[in-house]
Amino acid sequence: MNVFNRVVTVLVLLVLLSLVLLIAVFPVEVVSGIARSLETTGQALSALERAHFWPYVVVRGASVLLAVVIFGLLFWAEIRPGRPKGVQVRTEAGSRALVTIDSVERRLAWHIDQLEDVISVTPHVIAQGRSVNVVLDLQTSPEIDVPAKTDEIVKLARQVLTERMGLQAGKIEAHIEHAAYEEEETGEAWTAA
Repeated sequence: MNVFNRVVTVLVLLVLLSLVLLIAVFPVEVVSGIARSLETTGQALSALERAHFWPYVVVRGASVLLAVVIFGLLFWAEIRPGRPKGVQVRTEAGSRALVTIDSVERRLAWHIDQLEDVISVTPHVIAQGRSVNVVLDLQTSPEIDVPAKTDEIVKLARQVLTERMGLQAGKIEAHIEHAAYEEEETGEAWTAA
């Protein structure tokens, strides 16, 4: 949404700048031109309404509905609450801290990346109140025992979240992609079943 906002802002500012410059340089001509254009448009719309009343009314109603939907969605996208920046941690002594989502993701990545047969990991942490849900995108060696490795990874992630970071772990999901098989000495590639 940030890129969209910047593009719209730049376009609106360019149009306003052009309009102000035109009015400043040619005030009488610009105002007269706008008045003539508005008068011509008003006459054309009146003629269209007289000639095709019901289609004219339907198109106006559809235009209003479309404008409300489009601008309503844009307005909602602008004011809706964003992704939480962190998760609150409460200690047994009653202290509180706010741990950023990025910190949780980096810590999970570091610990899980240390596991055998894990080539890379990209955690995606979603704060849900005081707990976190985690989706782990993993690349592993192709010969792993998927159920056992999944259990090991989820157990480690839950341990890092709860014991080492003091967070409440919600749902932890692992998405595993195997790396390609290495070529044999003969130069032929293994094929995965």
